[in-house]
Amino acid sequence: MFLDQLHEKKKRIVALSGKYGARRIRVFGSIARGEERPDSDVDFLVDFPAGYDLFSQRMPLMNDLQALLGRPVEVIPEHELSPYIREQVLNEAVDL
Repeated sequence: MFLDQLHEKKKRIVALSGKYGARRIRVFGSIARGEERPDSDVDFLVDFPAGYDLFSQRMPLMNDLQALLGRPVEVIPEHELSPYIREQVLNEAVDL
């Protein structure tokens, strides 16, 4: 399961997140549910401080995580979750 590999890389993932101001990094989606396929992306749910910058924080974090993990990555700030999927995402999110 890829989630186990993420836990093995937790220190590096947390360090990268901190570098860009992200806190409480969690995994959701197919990897959190144990339903991933070889081509699945990694969906991270993070807390960014108010007023974070898309181009100097979120995008570089996403790029660095993709390089580290060798998979496509999505980085979603919790406060930007759609109300239509918020409850489902929060229920399945797994803390690293």
